[in-house]
This record gives sequence, structure tokens and C-alpha cells, in this order.
Amino acid sequence: MLRAHKIRLYPNNKQATYFSKACGVARFAYNWALAEWKRLYEAEERVTESMLRKRLNEIKHDRFPWMLEVTKCAPQLAIRNDLNSAFRNFFEKRAGFPKFRRKGIHDSFSLSNDQFRVDGFSVKIPNLGWVRLAEGLRFDGKILGAAVSRTADRWYIAIQVELPDVVARTGESQAVGVDLGVKTLATLSDGTKIDGAKAGRKLEKKLRRLNQALSRKKGARKGEKQSKNFKKNKMKIARCYAAMANIRADETHKLTTMLTRKYNLFGIEDLNVKGMMSNHRLARSVADMSFFEFRRQLEYKARATNSKIVVADMWFASSKTCSSCGIKKEELQLHEREWVCGHCGSHHDRDVNAAINLRNYAIQNA
Repeated sequence: MLRAHKIRLYPNNKQATYFSKACGVARFAYNWALAEWKRLYEAEERVTESMLRKRLNEIKHDRFPWMLEVTKCAPQLAIRNDLNSAFRNFFEKRAGFPKFRRKGIHDSFSLSNDQFRVDGFSVKIPNLGWVRLAEGLRFDGKILGAAVSRTADRWYIAIQVELPDVVARTGESQAVGVDLGVKTLATLSDGTKIDGAKAGRKLEKKLRRLNQALSRKKGARKGEKQSKNFKKNKMKIARCYAAMANIRADETHKLTTMLTRKYNLFGIEDLNVKGMMSNHRLARSVADMSFFEFRRQLEYKARATNSKIVVADMWFASSKTCSSCGIKKEELQLHEREWVCGHCGSHHDRDVNAAINLRNYAIQNA
């Protein structure tokens, strides 16, 4: 089983400059390989990632000597891992055709396990030295690699570790249905409701004020040279978005960890998040609740704890179906948060009823 621990780094100015250069080299190698792939493909030549890496190694000493200032892993792994993965997702129809990377967007570079060493609250990188970590590595296992990335003005390292497989759970299954919503992040089948942090709403005014201030700075117009105040304001906006993402991630991690520790059978819905995001009235609230991230975290944590997730089809009428008698209500408007079954007379909270139906569905289809 593979797990990754993402830890904040505290580099000095020299180390931060090195990280920026390594990110630039990785981005350049990725874009060069993508352009080369297109050229060779149009010439009807066979292309492989190993061929592209070998060709870059042959020419970089003469044409791109500045690439030698950073670790050799930065350009090589950008092609072997990142570009190769992008094409694999494209061919398997999980994503569109790979696009060229832009500076300042998802800046990162990878390291193989022989290019760094972790010791307590520090990590040693060749030709750079020891860099301070915010915390020690939590997992005790074989280290496979790492990725250094930047979010706003902060640097992080994600260390991948191979852990022993989880021993299967014994005893009776503890099942729970989880209904995700816009008003309440998650409603459990036992009646528990978890309110979302709504980070977007909390930071909405601050973000609007920063964007308005940015529009008045020199550099806001296209083609105009960016002033120092423009760059400072832009960094404040990046920090605001990072804080928003951290609040959402923290809440989602705590919720999914609690669920996987307490239960080992989950019933959830296959939500059409992309379709929900296309609705301008729901898009902001859906993004604020991080539905996709909740399912992603629940799935990998369920695998880590040997739990099972049963996903109901998106057309499964979890809210409309009476959890007492099973009769489906024909019409149920979105604003109707409570309803009474016309067949058995049971009174239902819309979200709790949906969660109970999802739990029953999971038990029946486990």
C-alpha cells in the first residue's frame, strides 16, 4: 500500500531559489517533450517517453546547460512520470489532450528516493543541503520518492512511502449511509449532521477586496509592466486561495478519517459534480463543499482500512423513497426539507431519509 505525507518546508533564500529553478527546469522539460512528441507524431515516427528522455540527455549539455544547475531528477521525472501519466489519462479517456505548462501554475518537481534523505525534522537534498521540515515523517516504511511543490509563497514536499498491506477486519460490518448536500456537508444515516466550513463564503469579502485593489495597480492592463505592489497584491490573493483550500482539505480529512475509523461499509451517491458545477446557482456552494475531494479521500482511506464503499447510481431516488415502507414519492421539490409519506404516514427529514436509504442500499449490495 502506498501513502504520501505532505509536509511544509522552511527553505532559506538560497534553497528557495534552487527550488524555483528546479520547477522551471521540470516545466521546460515537460513542454519540450510534449512539443517533441507532437513533431515526431506528425512525422509518423514512433514515440516513447524513454526515447524523449534519452534525446533530452543528449542535447542538454550543449543547448540547455542551465538545466545542469539542479538535480537530474527534475527534467527526467517530469517526462517519465508527469507527461507519461498525462498521456495515459488521455488515451484511457480520463482527461483531455496534455497541455503545455505555464509558469507559476502548479510549480513542482520530483525526486527519486536516492536523491534525498529524511532525518527527523529535516530533509537532505544533494548539492543543496538540509532543509527544515515543519514535522517529521509520520509513516514508517520504504521511501519511494518525493515531489516538491509551491502553493502561493510556501514550499511543500510530499514523500511517498510503501506500507504493509492492511489486515482484513473481522466481526460484524458497521454500515453507514452518507448523503452530501449544499446546506449541510454530510448527513449520516444515524441522524448526525456535519455542517460545512464554507470557506469560500468566509473569505469571499476579503477576496473581492483584494481583486478590486489588484485591478487598480500598475500592471493590471494587458501588456503593462507589473509593479512591485501588483505582485505583492497578487501574492495576497494566492495566499487567500491557499487558505480557502486548506480549510476545505482540513475539514474533509477530519470527516473521512472519522468515518473510516468508525465504519467499514459506506453507502454514497454517484454525484454528477461536473453537471452541478455547470449550474451557476449551485456552482459556488458545490465547490465550497468539495464533493469530489470527499469521495477521493474516502475511497483511498477505505482501501487503507480495508473498508468497502458501495456507490448508488446517480438516478437512485434516495431522497424521494420512504425509508420505512419503500414507496417512492412522485414529486419532491428542492426546497422541501421535510416530507410525510402518503402510504405509511412516516415523517422524514429529507437528508436523513436519503442517508438511511443509502445505508440500506450498501447492505443489500455489499
